[in-house]
Amino acid sequence: MANDFKPVLGHRFKFRSAPVPNWDGVIDGEVLLVDPISRLAYGWGTMGLDSVVAWTLTPTAAGTHVRMEHSGFPSEESASYKGAKYGWTNFINKLERVAGEVN
Repeated sequence: MANDFKPVLGHRFKFRSAPVPNWDGVIDGEVLLVDPISRLAYGWGTMGLDSVVAWTLTPTAAGTHVRMEHSGFPSEESASYKGAKYGWTNFINKLERVAGEVN
């Protein structure tokens, strides 16, 4: 996604994607936590929902364990949850493919 993200505490940014019905393609965010090399969290606002995306990197004997948690949904039945699940599934699959190519 096109963006102006910077891993700086308090930085406000926008992720931009192609608009689709019922979504303008813009995600407003603010960096909430930066712990270099181990944790990053940012607030994420879109379609009337404010949520938090948190990334944690943990060293392992085989490399690095990456954990992503996206919290703040009203329920797993909400349209926002289903949309995020679809988007994150695609993103994580691509991330796994790229990370596999590096090894």
